[in-house]
Amino acid sequence: MMFAIDEINKRQDILPRITLGYQIFDTCFTISKSVEATLTFLTGQNETHPNFRCSAGAPLAAVIGAGGSALSIATARILGLYYFPQVGYASSCSVLSDKFQFPSFLRTIPSDQSQSKGFADLVTYFGWTWVGTIAADDDYGKYGIKVFKEEVEKNGVCIAFSETLPRIYNKESIDAIVETIRGSTANVIVIFSSDIDLSPLMEALAETNITGKTYLSSEAWTTSALIAKPQYFSFLGGTIGFAISRAEIPGFEQFLLDIHPEHGTDDLVYEFWEEAFNCTWPTQRAAFYTNISIEAIVAGRKRNISPRLCTGKEQFKDILNTYTDVSELRITYSVYKTVYTIAHALHDLDLCVPGNGPFPDRACANLLDFEPWQLMYYLKNTKFTLSTDEYIKFDDSGDVDGYYDILNWQWRDNQTLSFVKMGHYKVAGGGAKVELKIDNSSIFWNTPNRMSPVSVCSNSCIPGTRKGIRQGEPVCCFDCISCADGEITNETDARECISCPADFWSNAYRNECVLKEVEFLATDEALGITLIFLAVFGASLVIAFTIIYIMYRETALVKANDRSLSFLIQVSLICTFMTSILFVGKPEEWSCMARQTTLALGFSLCLSCILGKTIVLMLAKRAAKSKMAEKTSRINFKPLYQRIVAITGLTIEVGICTAYLILTPPWVYKNMESQNIKIILECNEGSIEFLCSMFGFDVFLAILCFITAFVARKLPDNFNEAKFITFGMLVFFIVWISFVPAYLSTRGKFKVAVEIFAILASSFGLLGCIYVPKGYIILIKPERNTEEIVGGKAATNDKSAPATSASITSEINNTTVSTVVLDD
Repeated sequence: MMFAIDEINKRQDILPRITLGYQIFDTCFTISKSVEATLTFLTGQNETHPNFRCSAGAPLAAVIGAGGSALSIATARILGLYYFPQVGYASSCSVLSDKFQFPSFLRTIPSDQSQSKGFADLVTYFGWTWVGTIAADDDYGKYGIKVFKEEVEKNGVCIAFSETLPRIYNKESIDAIVETIRGSTANVIVIFSSDIDLSPLMEALAETNITGKTYLSSEAWTTSALIAKPQYFSFLGGTIGFAISRAEIPGFEQFLLDIHPEHGTDDLVYEFWEEAFNCTWPTQRAAFYTNISIEAIVAGRKRNISPRLCTGKEQFKDILNTYTDVSELRITYSVYKTVYTIAHALHDLDLCVPGNGPFPDRACANLLDFEPWQLMYYLKNTKFTLSTDEYIKFDDSGDVDGYYDILNWQWRDNQTLSFVKMGHYKVAGGGAKVELKIDNSSIFWNTPNRMSPVSVCSNSCIPGTRKGIRQGEPVCCFDCISCADGEITNETDARECISCPADFWSNAYRNECVLKEVEFLATDEALGITLIFLAVFGASLVIAFTIIYIMYRETALVKANDRSLSFLIQVSLICTFMTSILFVGKPEEWSCMARQTTLALGFSLCLSCILGKTIVLMLAKRAAKSKMAEKTSRINFKPLYQRIVAITGLTIEVGICTAYLILTPPWVYKNMESQNIKIILECNEGSIEFLCSMFGFDVFLAILCFITAFVARKLPDNFNEAKFITFGMLVFFIVWISFVPAYLSTRGKFKVAVEIFAILASSFGLLGCIYVPKGYIILIKPERNTEEIVGGKAATNDKSAPATSASITSEINNTTVSTVVLDD
C-alpha cells in the first residue's frame, strides 16, 4: 500500500495536485479490534464515539481492508451507515455482495461465489463424487462451503463429512477433526479457511500418518507460508488450490530492498527491521501496529527481540522469507489494485466539470471537501487499466470478474516446496461465462500410484447395471444392480435400465440391444436335413410300390378291391410325405397357406379311398353272415360306388380348405411370447375353428375306416386286407394321439419337428400296413398271386405267407357265399 501511494503521488497523470496520505490500524485478526479501529478512524481520536468527527485536517477518502472477511463484514456494517467507501483486497466472502446490507463495500478480489463454483466444477471435472469439507468458524468459511455444497449437489456429488475449525484453539475439537479425516473414505477434502485458523489442524495432521488425501485449498491459504512448510509436504503434497491472479509490479522489488530505518521515520520500518534480522535498533521507537501480520511476513518467525544491536548494514538479500520473494504477488497485487481504484475514483471526481456533474443540478463534488456518498458514485463507475494491462471495473454488486490460478503443490529440486500453475478458472458476466482449463500433465498427485485419487462412496456402475439406492445413505452410496433380461444401460451410473425394442434383446453384458435370434426349422441344419431325407425316402418307397403295382397291374392281387383306389392311396401318401417338406425352411406366406391345407387334402384323399375299400369289406362280412341256407348267392359291388365314396370325402375337404384360405388364411407370425431371447418365426394358422374342421373331417374319415375295417377283420379268406387296414388305422390313431401332448409341450422349431414326425410316422404306418404285405406276395410269393387263391377257390398250405384279401369264402350252415371284387 505504501508503495502504491508513493507511486501515485509521484505521477502527474493521476491527482497531479493532490498528495495521498494514510493511516494504518492493526486489527490483530479480531472483530473487536476491527470495529475499534474503524470508529477511531471515523472520529479522528482514540475515543470511539459514532457520529462525531473530532479531528480537522485532510478529508477522509476511503477505508482499505480489512484483511479477513469476518473483519470486513463487521466494519462494513458500520461504514455502510455513513455510506463511507470501503474497498476490500482480501475479503472474498460472498455475503459482502449484498448491497442491501453492505451498500458502500467494493473489492478487488473476486467473490467466493466464483471460487466455490470453481471448486464444484473442479470436483466434477475429476469425477470425485464423495468429498469432505472443512470450514473456518467465520463468515468466510461458512458461506464458502455453503455455496460449494449447493453447487456440487447439483452435479450429484455428496458430502462425506463437514467439519468446522474452532475459532479459539481447542485440542479436543482438532483431534476430532483428525479422526474424522482418518476414518472417512473420502480422499478429497475441501478446506475454506484462513491460514491462521487452519494452522492448528495442520500441526495435528503432521503428527499422524494420514496420507493419500488430496486437499483443495481456498485462496486464503493456498500460498501461505504459514501452511506451505516443507515438513507438511508428506501429507499436503499434491494439494490443489485456487489463488487470485498474480502480477509483477514494476519497481516493487527494488522498493522493498531499499527500505531502511535510516531512510524514514516510520515506526513500522523499525519494528519490521528488528523482526527480520532479529536485532534491536539503537534508537527506541514507539510500537506501531499494522493490519499486516508481521509474523506471517517473516515466514513464521516469532517475535523475540535479541539483545544484539542492529548495525544498519543488514541486507534483505541475505535472508530467505516471503518478504523478499516477489514471485507470488497475489494479495499484494490485490492491495495494489485497491489503492489505484480509490486513486482513479478521486481523479474522476476531480475531473468533473461544473454543469456536467452527476449530482443534483448537474453539480460536481469538491475534491478537498466532498461527502462519502459522492466518492462512492465514482468508485462504482470507475474503469481503468493498470500498468499490468489488467482492466478494472465493478459490477452492480461491487465485485470484479473472477479469475483464479489453479496451483499444485510440488517439491522443487528436492529442496523447496513450489506452487506450479496447472490451470485457471475464469468467470465473467456475473457467471454467464465460465472457463475451466486444466493441464493434467503438470499435476503431481500425492497417491501411491501417482494417479488422480479416486474419491467415491461407491464405484461407478458400469454399462449393463443401474444404481440401487441404499436406504438411509446419501445418493452417492449405492449398489450396482444388473439390468433384467431385455433391458440395458449404455452409460455409466445409469439410474434406470432401458427396455429393448420388440425385435431386440439385451446381450450378455446388458449394455447393448442386439437383434433377437430368429428361430425356425432351417433346411441346412441337421434336424431339417434328416426330416427332409425321411420324407423323400418315404415318398420314394411309395413310388417304388407304385412302380411295382404298375408292373403287376394285371395280377389278381393288384386288381382286387378296385385297383384305381390303390393307385390314389399311393398318390395321397406321396402327397403327405412331400407335404412335410413344406414345414421345413423359413416360413413364407405361400408355404403357410399351402402346408396345412395340402396335408389335410392328402390325408383326406388317402382315408376316403381306404374308406371306399373298407365299406366293401364290411358289406361282404355282413353278406357272409346272412341266412341263405337254400342257395349260394354271389354279391358283386361295382368299383364306381367305391370311387364315389372317395370323391365325396375329397370334395368335402376341398370345400373346407377353400373356405379356410379365403376367409381366414394363415400368415407368417413373429412369436416373441414363447421365448424372450428369440423370435420364433412360425405360421399363425388363422382360424382355429377352420383348422379343427379340416383335420376333424380327416379324423372322422379315419374313425369310419377303422370301424368298417374292424368289422371285416375276421373275414375267413386266404388274404384279409381289412385286418391290415385295421392295424394301419390303429397306428394312425396312436401317432396322432401321442402327437397332441408332445405338440403342446414344445416350442419353436421343435414344435414343427414334432408335427413332421407325426406326419411321417402316420404315413409310414399306412404304407407299411397296407402295401408291404401285398408287396411281399407280389415279389416274394408270386405263386399266391392268382385268381383262384385270391378269389378263395383254392386252398393254400403256405403258412409263411400272409393271407390275401379281396375274396371272401365263407361256409355258414353248409352255405357258401363268395364275394370277389375285381376290376371291370
